[in-house]
Amino acid sequence: MRLNFTLSAALISVVSVFAGSGSALAAACSNTSAGFEQWAEAFKEQSAGSGLSPRMLDQVFSSISYSRSTISADRGQKSFKLSFDQFMQKRGGQTIINRGKGMKKSNAALFARIEQRYGVPAGPLIAIWGMETGFGSFLGKEHTLSAVATLAFDCRRSEFFTDQFRAALELVQAGNLDINAKGAAHGEIGQTQFLPRNVVRYGVDGDGNGHIDLVHSKADALASTANFLKGHGWQAGAGYQQGEPNFAAIQGWNAATVYQQAIAYIGARIDAE
Repeated sequence: MRLNFTLSAALISVVSVFAGSGSALAAACSNTSAGFEQWAEAFKEQSAGSGLSPRMLDQVFSSISYSRSTISADRGQKSFKLSFDQFMQKRGGQTIINRGKGMKKSNAALFARIEQRYGVPAGPLIAIWGMETGFGSFLGKEHTLSAVATLAFDCRRSEFFTDQFRAALELVQAGNLDINAKGAAHGEIGQTQFLPRNVVRYGVDGDGNGHIDLVHSKADALASTANFLKGHGWQAGAGYQQGEPNFAAIQGWNAATVYQQAIAYIGARIDAE
């Protein structure tokens, strides 16, 4: 009874949100580009009543388009099916370790501040930084807002990416995401590739300039990554290899086992220095 009541209340809530917004209800997801413009117009209409700036919404929705390259990337994720050795070779694991040791030394004060605040040592942060973007050298080439909007429209994971798109609009409104920003194929943002909702939840102003800029500020990106891991149960001073307490936090970063293993392996070799 309690569960049924809760579900009913949730459904009532959803209906009330969409009440008076028939076009939003009519805008359906699709597995092709057909109907994207109508979906975007309905989403914009729905968003206009949620406290977002009409001017900002006009700018965002005039900038987005259906991204076929995003759909292609979403359908073709194969590297996570590799063995650990194959994955390390494909991702340049040894290069990340070698370069990462230098990054740890040259940014020692930054990593010390981050560890003091969040309890996360340099190794796993550098492993993530290196694997995601080559230490910020390549953040991706897709228009971020178009990528997230496309995946919100696409039926495969529409509900999940609808929330990501709403979060992206919040970031634009707050001045923490440029409308023309480019990133990875699924709309990941910045030097450690945060999805928009995770920027909202875990983004940190690591350099103290009043903005959360995961694209241009390595301090913001790395502090935010540490905050994400802490938010997923990271315990200061505990181990992070498989079977140790902090490996669960690493699992929160990426669902692929081989990726989790690579973070732990690379991080340990960097922290050993």
